Amino acid sequence: MQLTQKHVEYWHKNLAVTGILLFIWFVVTFVASFYARELNSVVILGFPLGFYMGAQGSLVVYVLIIWYYARYMNKLDQEYGVHEGEDD
Repeated sequence: MQLTQKHVEYWHKNLAVTGILLFIWFVVTFVASFYARELNSVVILGFPLGFYMGAQGSLVVYVLIIWYYARYMNKLDQEYGVHEGEDD
């Protein structure tokens, strides 16, 4: 099967958004944990930021990443005519 220019553009946009979201995931998961002691000097709602990110903050970011990716890919699928769901 020969890939058309449209397929290549679709794939590049998919890779770009995936790379950005993986970078955000990496920062939230590893960088925030690495700097937890420094983050604890910031207090949000009575809890140190390091504790907040470990207990709840990172989970919220993960859900937002999933939500954004699904929304973005649905729009991209419709834009390139490969949408598999019901027509809205």
